[in-house]
Amino acid sequence: MILEGVVTSQNAMGELNVAPMGPIVEPDMRRFVLRPFQTSTTYRNLKQHPFGVLHVVDDVLLLARAAIGQLTETPATFPALRVPGRVLTDACRWFEFRVESIDDSDERTRIEAVVEHSGRLRDSFGFNRAKHAVIEAAILATRVHLLPPDEIIEQFVHLQTAVEKTAGPGELTAFILLDDYVHRKLEARKQSAEGEA
Repeated sequence: MILEGVVTSQNAMGELNVAPMGPIVEPDMRRFVLRPFQTSTTYRNLKQHPFGVLHVVDDVLLLARAAIGQLTETPATFPALRVPGRVLTDACRWFEFRVESIDDSDERTRIEAVVEHSGRLRDSFGFNRAKHAVIEAAILATRVHLLPPDEIIEQFVHLQTAVEKTAGPGELTAFILLDDYVHRKLEARKQSAEGEA
């Protein structure tokens, strides 16, 4: 099963990175597999410093901003208890992990992680259709360079309906942010293709 969450990782100098990540998890959450691209900061950090924290969050605006590299400030954190890492203060649950192995023979790396400690900060607010739509839109935004433009636009139009019907202020802000980002990236992609023609 894939669990959409947020991973914090650090480089060798201790600089924090916050990134959305959908690891393959086991039901008991004792182990999981991360699959970042080798171009990602998470991949580079976990190669240098093989510890991190996986978070279950219900703040889709945080997830959206992290997905497109537009976190305006680092979220509040506190030190992890069993690994050298940082826990997001506003997470619902967290899982401190140690990297057991890294297979980077493909562009999308396979990182096997073992959970060293977990904790709970608060109950999840829950997810409505708008929160789900923002998560899907954030995933699309991270793949804007891979998917056909028409497919991305069609999916955004479909997701927008759920957002318009059920969003609160945070979900609406997140969706608008992602929609603007995707349209800018698609326009740049189109201009680049025209320039090469």
